[in-house]
Parts: sequence; C-alpha cells; structure tokens
Amino acid sequence: MRFLSMALICLIWIGGPAQAQIFDTSAGPVKVERMADKLNRPWSVALLPGGDFIVTERDVGKVWYFNTDGSRHEVWDIPRVASKRQGGLFDLVLARSFTSTGEVFLTYAQASEDGVRTALAVANLSADNRRLENLRVIFRINSGSDSGSHFGGRVVEDNSGALFLTIGDRGDSTSAQDPATHQGKLVRVNRDGSVPADNPYVNGPFLPEVWSIGHRNPQGAALDESGQIWTVSHGAKGGDEINRPEPKKNYGWPVISYGTHYSGGQIGVGSSAPGMEQPRYYWDPSIAPSGMMIYSGKLFPQWKGSIFVGSLKFDYVARLTRDGDRITGEEKLFADEFQRIRDVREGPDGAIWFLSVGDRALYRVTPAN
Repeated sequence: MRFLSMALICLIWIGGPAQAQIFDTSAGPVKVERMADKLNRPWSVALLPGGDFIVTERDVGKVWYFNTDGSRHEVWDIPRVASKRQGGLFDLVLARSFTSTGEVFLTYAQASEDGVRTALAVANLSADNRRLENLRVIFRINSGSDSGSHFGGRVVEDNSGALFLTIGDRGDSTSAQDPATHQGKLVRVNRDGSVPADNPYVNGPFLPEVWSIGHRNPQGAALDESGQIWTVSHGAKGGDEINRPEPKKNYGWPVISYGTHYSGGQIGVGSSAPGMEQPRYYWDPSIAPSGMMIYSGKLFPQWKGSIFVGSLKFDYVARLTRDGDRITGEEKLFADEFQRIRDVREGPDGAIWFLSVGDRALYRVTPAN
C-alpha cells in the first residue's frame, strides 16, 4: 500500500528579480521561483487566466490580490472569520464561469449562536479586483462547536457545477458516523446552496447534502480527468488517507484507521471492517497533508495524472503516481527546502504552485530547460 521513491535534489541559485532554485526531479530539472512573500499563515491560492493570483491568509482573515507587475492590494468586504486555533479563512476558488461572472467561492470558520461552523459563501470579485460584492452564505454545517479543530474547508466545483465541500469531525470523532450532522462528511450542494437531485441521501437517512461519511479532517480535494472527486485527510498519529469518495460510501473514521491515537492506543477496531472503504493510499507516520492537486500534464507530460499533496509536517510536496484508481508510488519533491507546504495548485499554463506557511511565501514550479 505504501511506496516511496526519493527525488534527487540538486540546488543551484539563479540571479534575477525573482529568487529561483533548480532541483533535479523525475521529470528532469525544474525551476522553483518565489512569487510572493511576507504572507501571514497563507491557506489557499487562486490562479487567474492572465497571470494574476489571489492568496488567503487564515488567521487574520485577509485576501490579497497580486498583479503580474509584482504589486499587491488587499481585497475588502471579506466576511468576519472565527480564528480560534485552526479556524479562520480557508479556501478561495474561482468559479468555472469566473471570466464572465467574476464569481468566487469562499470557505471559512463562522461564529454562530452555538459555537463555530464551517461555512461556504459565494461572491463576485469587483471589476477593479478590490472588493467582494454580493457575498452570500449558501451553506454552513448544521451544528456549531467550541472546538477549534478539524474544520475541513476545501471546496471543488464538479463538472456539473455542483460544489463539493470537505468537512472535518470538529474534534468529535463519533460525529463522522452520525446521520444527524454534517461533521466528518463530504457534502455536495448546488451553487445556490440547494441540494442536487442526484445526491445519494436526498431521501435519508443522512442529511441530504451528504455525499460520503467517515472522514476525519479532509483538507485537500481535487477532480481527476474523469471528473471524480479525490480527497486527502489528516489521520491522528499516522493514518493520513487519500480517498476517492463515492456516493453513499463510508470511509471508516473513527471505526477504522491505519493510525493510532496520540496516546498510542488503537483506534476503533483496527484497519478494516465490513461495509467500510479502504483508502487508496495512506501515510504512517503522518505527513500532515493539506492542499491537493491532480496534474494535467501541460508542462510536465511525465507527471500527467499524478496527485500532488503538500506536507505540513515533513516539508515536501508528495507526487503520487497513479494507475487508474490505484496509487503506485511516491516521489518526495523539494524535501526540507520549504517549510510547511499548505496548498498545491496547477496554473492555467501548467505551472505548479505551492504555498509555504513557514517561509510565508508562494512558489511556482516550471521546467528549467
């Protein structure tokens, strides 16, 4: 189940206005350029067609717009976020219709009368790129919590226009199996927040927004070439998982896991149980995975179809090779060179971008040749 191949790394400094390094990888030499710095706990990056980009900062709940000339400005009229512990401002994703509508999706921790909830909002980026207009919350989980952990918060628009949103168990592991809550679930809603007619639980017993259950804290999600959703979740002490969530399937948490409790005790009944799905891949020890991307192959044909995942704990970008639905190997890119990798995205031209929390910076990966 677990595979490992280390990328050989060769470090060379390049002069020029954008600080850059060269690394040897399985796709040949690549150039890593620093595109933005002085970021405050960055969580998400959105890449615009013309080369501009947008970065969210989790704790302070700010959004920054970066122009191709290197200038930046703050985007205003962001919803107030609850920044307790892991809470704050999470994802910002461009709608497929962004070029004509300016629409973006935003996820964040929202204070409510019974604690803090994961919320999903939609808004329009103003014509001058300085404000979010007509912001409206289209979904929030149905119960709040005083826990400051396991919010999930990654949003993906599927090929039908519906939105997948990852929700963590909020520190209450049993909630991931509870039909009465959204916690520990992958949910799917329409762009106006309504329930898609083809959702698996429109007639119960789980809440109608639910797609799959038994997820601990999925902080990464992406579509593959067939339009199928994949997610990556934090385990406890070990047991980080990549899953390919299918409707009405149970991914096991907290009944099964390949990790242990932080105390060292066994989680649930072990690593398997009837009626519960096995992960497509897992890590033990935990790498603390976050952002996730499935690559098109535009600039790096050798990496077409690979899954890229950032490691917060071990400071590398994992590239996972696939054979259809099977994950067959892992390459560790840029190990120990950049600190706490939070998000990984593909740009419109095929460049690979990643956020480093520890470096407070955003980087772009392109061929060195």
